[in-house]
Amino acid sequence: MDAAERERYGPQTRPLPYERGTDGPRVVLVGVDGSRTSMRAAAYAAGLARRQGATLVAVFVSSPASYSAMLSGVVAGAVQQTHDELADELRAECRRGAEELDLPVTFLCRRGDAYTELCRAADEHRADMVVVGSSEQAGHKLIGSVATRLVRTGRWPVVVVP
Repeated sequence: MDAAERERYGPQTRPLPYERGTDGPRVVLVGVDGSRTSMRAAAYAAGLARRQGATLVAVFVSSPASYSAMLSGVVAGAVQQTHDELADELRAECRRGAEELDLPVTFLCRRGDAYTELCRAADEHRADMVVVGSSEQAGHKLIGSVATRLVRTGRWPVVVVP
């Protein structure tokens, strides 16, 4: 993973031996995408991490639409610019939160399927819990959302923030 994908803010964490399920979470991972529910999930996760003395890992996953391969160069460039602008806004918000809360925060920017990338990041960072916002899309009630898929995976405690 190159440095462009991962940025750290706030104080440095002190290394502790890894032991899942001990005195509360040491690493709280939150999925953010700029939506209202993901920002509430980020606030919840940051508060929990601060109270527990844990590290917060914020993951922004840009999921290209299935039709993106058919887009013209101009449209594809506009989609990439929108992705970059949103990533910059979320990165700045993470930096601000890390400074205000004196909280160690790692910001990851990924592209791909949100479920797959959140699972991968949770495994890479040895997350003790995953926090996501509930989906605001009507179709997800029938098909299933990222949150539902994470809960069904059963590898971490998952908190879904409305």
